[in-house]
Amino acid sequence: MIRSMTGFGDASITLDDVHYTLEVRSLNNKYLKVMVRLPEDLQPLEAALEAHVRRRITRGSVTITGHVVDTSEAAAHEINTQALEHYLDQIMNVPQIAEGALRVDVASLLGLPGILQQPADDQARIERACEALLKLLDQACDQLVSMREREGLTLHEDLMSHHATVQSRLAEIAQRAPDVVAEYQTRLEERIRTLLADRAAQFDPADLIREVAVFAEKSDIAEEVTRLSGHMDQFRDLLADSSDKPMGRTLDFLAQEMLREANTIASKSGDARISRLIVEIKGAIDRIKEQVQNVE
Repeated sequence: MIRSMTGFGDASITLDDVHYTLEVRSLNNKYLKVMVRLPEDLQPLEAALEAHVRRRITRGSVTITGHVVDTSEAAAHEINTQALEHYLDQIMNVPQIAEGALRVDVASLLGLPGILQQPADDQARIERACEALLKLLDQACDQLVSMREREGLTLHEDLMSHHATVQSRLAEIAQRAPDVVAEYQTRLEERIRTLLADRAAQFDPADLIREVAVFAEKSDIAEEVTRLSGHMDQFRDLLADSSDKPMGRTLDFLAQEMLREANTIASKSGDARISRLIVEIKGAIDRIKEQVQNVE
């Protein structure tokens, strides 16, 4: 089963007056890139969240955003009274303040370094947050993977449509190819007879056969048609695979190989009908290349 690389999932929970929310977003990327955004005091949890999501997702640019709103009494910061007194002693030595010309803003004092300190049970709070956020991450990843799978179904239908186009045109090319040499031989023979008609001269059939053989060898596309057909069969089998293994890179590589074979056919065949068919094939392969960039 193919999955898209784009998706979104979120989850939230409230435990003991602490509200946790977490979002997971993913976009296309050649590899797996994980970015974790947490409040500053919870940044020690980033590595754990990244490792957890890497067990669920194998490819894409993934962003994890977590928020914590703690309305409990335990969330209150403690005031370092000794540090505050030290600041006040220095402030009162400023003449303008000592004379009453300037006022001291208490709120500004609380913002000075070292005044407000984390609660004493900070480690316990981080551990509780870790447990809650990992649980939310699983729920959010479930939603994200589900969205990826739904988009994967749409991708599957579109890719199979382009696959059918290539297979159909390739079958026409395989049917047309043997006639190209025969028609070349007929045209060449008629041209020679026309040129020699006024001179009452004869041509050696062996020369014609040699010329036709050279043309047949230069324009032989049987090998390329067979290889392209094999790539299309492998492409179809990969799309039909029901396992959860990622296959985006393999599909991308196959699409490049398909285009290479199609270009070789286009360069070797001078037949107008085959040229028109190969243009349609290359167009379908280009659309396949674009779409597989979205596959995990």
